[in-house]
Amino acid sequence: MTAAHQPPPAARDSGRRLFIAGLGIGQIVLWGSLYYSFPLIAEPMGRELGVGKASVYGAATVSVLTASLAAYLVGAAIDRGHGRRIMTAGSFLSGLLLFAWSRVGDIEWLYLLHLGIGVAQAMSLYDACFAVVARRYGPEARHGITALTLWGGFAGTVFVPLIQVLVDHLGWRGALVALGCIDLALCVAIHLLAIDPRADAPRPAPPPSGGPSPLAGRRAVAWAMGQPTFWGLAIAFTVYSLTFSGFSFHLYPLLLERGLDAATVVAGIAVIGPAQVVGRGAVWLLARTRSIRTIGRVTVLALPVAMLLLLLLPPGFGSLALFAVVFGGANGIMTIVRGVAVHEMLTRDAYGAINGAMAVPSVAARAAAPVAVAAFWDYSGSYDAFLVLVVVGSLCVVAGFWYAASRREAGR
Repeated sequence: MTAAHQPPPAARDSGRRLFIAGLGIGQIVLWGSLYYSFPLIAEPMGRELGVGKASVYGAATVSVLTASLAAYLVGAAIDRGHGRRIMTAGSFLSGLLLFAWSRVGDIEWLYLLHLGIGVAQAMSLYDACFAVVARRYGPEARHGITALTLWGGFAGTVFVPLIQVLVDHLGWRGALVALGCIDLALCVAIHLLAIDPRADAPRPAPPPSGGPSPLAGRRAVAWAMGQPTFWGLAIAFTVYSLTFSGFSFHLYPLLLERGLDAATVVAGIAVIGPAQVVGRGAVWLLARTRSIRTIGRVTVLALPVAMLLLLLLPPGFGSLALFAVVFGGANGIMTIVRGVAVHEMLTRDAYGAINGAMAVPSVAARAAAPVAVAAFWDYSGSYDAFLVLVVVGSLCVVAGFWYAASRREAGR
């Protein structure tokens, strides 16, 4: 698009807001249907199928592992300009698979379906959406990614009660049919209308003589893997996923074990979601001119602080609420840090491919963590030793990110 045909600033701002709002609504719906639905569906489904909790939750692990393996291919395809096709197909696939899930009759079919659901997650959730925004806005992508995380933060708030109502009135099978209809009717239309390949950021112009050539695909990933920043970020995000996925999954029984009653635990956990949104909003309003290096350095320090608060403060709602505010705020901001770090700290070339490659160990760790923590509890008989490991893990996250933030890769 030439300068003579550029839309006026007001039109560009309005178009950007509509683009981000459309993708944001899609993230609320897709996170709700593909992620938040599982814990609410799992119990009644397990009873009807006659299988135990571990077998049912194994399907969730299958979907997350599949999403991790598909992340690189999805990101590379979006880098090549196929964002609308990828995300539209992901929404369509999610709707069809939710319908199929509603008809499942045995555990084998459940696992097979969740292979497909993992592919749909890779094609439609945050990493794919971030890659679409990065391609559209190039150097200005950070604000769009931050705004998307604000939208996505409301997924649990909207969909957990909605799914519970659907399960109560329609049963778990009927709830899945309703969620599939929402995905097909709303998300497919949003991605077809909001993502316009013609408006994507143009491919980089050939570099001047002697300058670095633009990176793409496998060459971009190979270059990134040669940079210390990549490995610092990869270690930080993988340990973060491993530690805090297991921690979040087991938080409810962990707090009960520490002597808190169920009502206090539920009230405390309820603070985490709003704290995540507030943390992301603070980045949006107060730190929009700060580098992601600075934001990330402060955020990762809050993680061990939150764990130490949980370990050292006396049990009670006040202590739990303080922990939830610190932990929730840091957790929310980490979503932004992870989405923007490659773009601002490593290279703006081939965001989808590099971010997808970095996501593979992180998502695999997130999938394995709940089972690993359960096995550790079986071995030790309590969560006390695990809490100490969480503190150690959070310190490893600090070390990895601060190491990455201390490096500055030249020429990209």
